[in-house]
Amino acid sequence: MIGFYNYTVILTYIGLLSSVFGMTQVIEGEYSIAFLCLLLSGVCDLFDGKIARACKTRNQQEKVFGIQIDSLCDLVCFTVFPGVISYSFGLNHGLGIVSAMAIILGGVIRLGFFNVMEEERQRTTDENRKEYQGLPVTSVAIILPLLYIGKGYMSEAFFPYFFQSFIILLSLLFVLNIKVRKPKLKGLLILGILAVIIIAGFVRGKL
Repeated sequence: MIGFYNYTVILTYIGLLSSVFGMTQVIEGEYSIAFLCLLLSGVCDLFDGKIARACKTRNQQEKVFGIQIDSLCDLVCFTVFPGVISYSFGLNHGLGIVSAMAIILGGVIRLGFFNVMEEERQRTTDENRKEYQGLPVTSVAIILPLLYIGKGYMSEAFFPYFFQSFIILLSLLFVLNIKVRKPKLKGLLILGILAVIIIAGFVRGKL
């Protein structure tokens, strides 16, 4: 079998499979489960890089493979999956199609650019990245479930327009040359709290 198989890619693959399952739930109309799958993919992505960097026995090919696999899975989890969700919210003849195309195109451009810059950075330094150029695509794993929680505070007719317009805004932020600081421990704690809020909303039947 081709590929590189070790524990450093397990979380990446779990996140991918979670998003694929989430897309099936979108088709079934089970949006609560779909957004929780998106959140789970985000949690997996949050820690898979740390696990990979902690492995000191990887050779150069395994490191490059890890970068490529991570980006390919990010493309599915955080651009294709949200695009499917956005398209499914009605208005499919117009804004739904535009939003789905926008987030996938923006994600492809950003991830391709990131791959080039990250590979170059790793050749020149062993330091951890401190900031990103543009909004990371993984941010949708927290932002979109929070938007869905807020659905109850909007009219049913307005929410699809709001969600799909926000998707287009995110796609622009993916490719804008802005500096976004990589979250440290405090930021990770905040993300963890937000994840707990989302899960609590699901358990209490508010999603």
